[in-house]
Amino acid sequence: MVGDGDQVELRGPFTSYFVWRGESPALLVGGGSGVVPLMSMLRHRRRTMPNLPMRLIYSVRTAEDVIYADELEDDAVLTYTRDAPAGWEGHTGRVDRELIGESASSFTSGIAFVCGSNGFVESATNLLLDAGFDPAHVRTERFGPTG
Repeated sequence: MVGDGDQVELRGPFTSYFVWRGESPALLVGGGSGVVPLMSMLRHRRRTMPNLPMRLIYSVRTAEDVIYADELEDDAVLTYTRDAPAGWEGHTGRVDRELIGESASSFTSGIAFVCGSNGFVESATNLLLDAGFDPAHVRTERFGPTG
């Protein structure tokens, strides 16, 4: 707990371009609570440009960790990293080459937004680059210790 007289160092924000401006196709990749800004983009697209290609890949630990569970539709792909719900037939484990290949191959000509912990963002970004995304079209937002 921070008390009177304690010094606190704040850093960031480090990026100023994590804004979707209608580019298409658009791939959103979120880990845990990193889905929050991505869901804003998905909601906006659903309301204003529903025919524009956009997909959310969302990685969570367990079913209890799914944020916006009641809003996820066919434009969202989930993967459970720890405990998938009974009867789950979708992807399990971390976001990997297989999941990116299945879910993102038709998006590589567009833009990608990745949000999550430092490690998640590094891993997901490398997978997107390996899949053929242009590095100039991959936007990231991350959280966690900065060292």
